[in-house]
Amino acid sequence: MQHLNRLNGYGIQWRSFTECYLNSKGTFRDAIISILATLAKQERIRLSERTKAGLERARKLGKVLRRPRAAVDAAEIRVQRAQGLSWGAISRKTGLARATCQKAAL
Repeated sequence: MQHLNRLNGYGIQWRSFTECYLNSKGTFRDAIISILATLAKQERIRLSERTKAGLERARKLGKVLRRPRAAVDAAEIRVQRAQGLSWGAISRKTGLARATCQKAAL
């Protein structure tokens, strides 16, 4: 809808090839665009509600709704750091993020 309004703002007339009732030339163009905008907004609201309901159902079933924690061997990271490896090298060897390696070494 923003894109169509931007086109209208530039004075560009448009027409949909798939929905013949969508064009910027007709007498009811503002009414049709308003109705479609309202329908799109309602669909976004319903999608959000369905997502929240699905997450709530998963929580009730005891599912873990987060990213799994990375397996961090802090002792190994400290050993590699003591050997003079850079944080980037340790990160590449362990497959962990650089910040994760730094936090584990504290």
